[in-house]
Amino acid sequence: MSLNLPTTGLRHVEEFTVLTRHTVPNADPAWPGFRDMPPVLATAFMIGFMEQTCIQALRPYLSAEEHTLGIAVDMSHEAATLPGSVVKATVELVKTEGRILHFSVSCSDENGLIGKGSHKRAIVNVERFMQRLTLQKHS
Repeated sequence: MSLNLPTTGLRHVEEFTVLTRHTVPNADPAWPGFRDMPPVLATAFMIGFMEQTCIQALRPYLSAEEHTLGIAVDMSHEAATLPGSVVKATVELVKTEGRILHFSVSCSDENGLIGKGSHKRAIVNVERFMQRLTLQKHS
């Protein structure tokens, strides 16, 4: 299992600059409902960035065979963010239950809070996880 994973208190911050490709109209060209939406940071990308920040926070504590997978997200998107803005994600590990990790998360830009909530990740052994999926697919 993981190497010296803290039970609580692990905190990590990451930043990224919002590009046009991160905006709602560009989320996926196959989804026409998004094409005429305002060109602001898509909620999906904000959540993805929050997950990326959790992943980076945990990397030093996991063995080479382990990764974490997102299993729950409860996030509000509080304010719009334009391309060119810098978004900062702050994550904090608030609870562990075996292989399940609970995070408090928030995102902000230069104008303040843009999103907040909670996120759960599960520690998995990648090889075993993929073997189980392959077996399920062929059952």
